[in-house]
Amino acid sequence: MNREYRKWWSPALGRDMELLVFGDRGAPVLVFPTSMGRFYQWEDFGIVSHMAPRIDAGWIQLWCVDSIDGESFYNKAAAPQDRARRHLAYERYLVDEVLPAIRFANAVDQLIVAGSSFGAFHALAFVTRRPGIARKAVGMSGAYDTAKWLDGDRSGEAYFVNPLAFLPNLNDDRYLAPLRDGDHHRDRPRRSERRGIQAPCGRATAEGRARRARHMGRLGARLAVLEGHGG
Repeated sequence: MNREYRKWWSPALGRDMELLVFGDRGAPVLVFPTSMGRFYQWEDFGIVSHMAPRIDAGWIQLWCVDSIDGESFYNKAAAPQDRARRHLAYERYLVDEVLPAIRFANAVDQLIVAGSSFGAFHALAFVTRRPGIARKAVGMSGAYDTAKWLDGDRSGEAYFVNPLAFLPNLNDDRYLAPLRDGDHHRDRPRRSERRGIQAPCGRATAEGRARRARHMGRLGARLAVLEGHGG
């Protein structure tokens, strides 16, 4: 399997950023680690090895990025608005630096974003704030209400980094259509071929499933959210 380590100085973040690329062709998958996780997390957890047959066959190419959660949502020394602004700088890093690198290396125009837990938030926030960039988002057992990490703040910049805050108020079909695309046809494609957002919940307590159902219900009113149970 092709494995490539990349590192560069990020103008958006004012610091070095690292990532790993697995595979040399196929649909590019932008992979987010869990909360405060590192770019090598999927490799360490054995997920890359599990996906090796698909990578080697040229079906997918993984782009595993680093997180800066310790500088944003988990930085309790910073004010909530400053935490939100740091996350927005991270988004600029992804859009202005990582995406051009992916497009230069990979001609497949079918970006997928994926993550679990807090990585699921990153995946969903990325596609909802930047509609049309990704073909599909896969969020596994995610938590999407960022007010929890911003001292309950849902105002100012905190509003714009919280999908459960801004999506219910989004009514412009120019932005909603790319998020809904693909899951409302009568002749549905196979689940693996659908566009939109997939949010498997895995195993959780009854309370956790109920809370997550309320969150997904708020999102599902606006998006093509494809729910299911992990396994």
